[in-house]
Amino acid sequence: MDAYIVEILFGGFFLLLLLGAPITIALGGAALATFLAVGKNPIAFVQIAFTSVGSFPLMALPAFVLAGALMEAAGISRRLVDIAETLAGPITGGLGAATVLACLFFGAISGSGPATTAAVGMLMIPAMTKRHYDRAYASAVTASSGGLGIIIPPSIPMVIFGIAAIGLMPPPDAVAKYGQFSTVSIPKLFVAGVIPGVIMAGSLLLMNYLISKKNGYVGLTEKWSGRDIVVALRRGFWSILAPVIILGGIYTGLFTPTESAIVAIFYTLFVGIFLHRELKLEALLHSLRTTTWITGRVLLILFTATVFGRLLVEQRIPAIIADSMLGMTDNLYLIWAMVIGFLLFVGMFMETLAAIMILVPVLLPVMYTFGIDPTHVGIVVICALSVGFQTPPLGENIFVASGIGGSSIEAIVSRIHPFVMVSTAAVFVIAFFPQLSLWLPGVVGY
Repeated sequence: MDAYIVEILFGGFFLLLLLGAPITIALGGAALATFLAVGKNPIAFVQIAFTSVGSFPLMALPAFVLAGALMEAAGISRRLVDIAETLAGPITGGLGAATVLACLFFGAISGSGPATTAAVGMLMIPAMTKRHYDRAYASAVTASSGGLGIIIPPSIPMVIFGIAAIGLMPPPDAVAKYGQFSTVSIPKLFVAGVIPGVIMAGSLLLMNYLISKKNGYVGLTEKWSGRDIVVALRRGFWSILAPVIILGGIYTGLFTPTESAIVAIFYTLFVGIFLHRELKLEALLHSLRTTTWITGRVLLILFTATVFGRLLVEQRIPAIIADSMLGMTDNLYLIWAMVIGFLLFVGMFMETLAAIMILVPVLLPVMYTFGIDPTHVGIVVICALSVGFQTPPLGENIFVASGIGGSSIEAIVSRIHPFVMVSTAAVFVIAFFPQLSLWLPGVVGY
């Protein structure tokens, strides 16, 4: 490894970030400066970057973003919230629990943390405030639950992880020691994310219950009402059917994740126009504008992060990190503790998609060295980075919840740390017990 090249790559990246440059400019500028320093043709920079955004699986990205935006406009997200409220019933902190459940449901059709926070928060934060919940706490529980949007499939970061992992083969010595590793695929990641997503949601429900009991936040009703649950399920039948169709089609092999996203769009259009009759032309155009903005932003990050990651691999940085970690310890639990701690730190300062594109070429070869299944690595990485949505200074979900609820960032941060701690504990549980991620893919034949 040429230390001079690494200094240019990382030095340029951090210098541009300190100067306030967007993450895309920082990645692209540092990578281009490195290309010029080593005498490579800048045309190769463009060719590598262009190839990264030309893959078929990546077509799922704008389609899932559009599907999520349309579902909000079509009244599907509101009906999911109604179902969550009736299911929460008399549980202590019922509205907080309903918020977690609503984010769990909406995450199954959104794939985005901030989008889930916005869709659910617009309904739940005012509702909690009316029931005398502390406004900052209402925003905090919503911001924490929004992170479920990238764990519950379909998940945009899972699509990006699957694309980033393609072509990263395990080292020959790892294959000789542990045998052949399973391949990474986006459908397999989707299946693997179900149980960890439920575990992360369960940890938030537990913390909400404990805090609500302490603060006297009572349930929505005195007892569960079978009639209300049936009415909510009947009104939300077509909303519940959306994730069933999307995930059922993927799991049964009826269509690919990319095709499922297109199915989701047409399903939402049909439900919103002909069944709910709430999807108007203005809302449709707004959904298209939102999709264009989010997709363009993500593709620009992907465009530059791919080249940055390629340079990391060429400089053998993954192998050097693996050797240094092996030199410190060969205890798998300590390895996971170091990796999770690093991911939590990165999540505080960097967007999830950019972090995945930069870290996967470094992290995956390292974890191969320890015999860890790449699908399990992907789930742990995404779960750990999901915590970053609720931790400052970046904390996108905090800013979204603040904008919706009207609480200051400082007030939300002061209420959110119990959820950060319990989410972190859940990530460690998922990492230490691989079967939580790998059992369900094995059952369905991946």
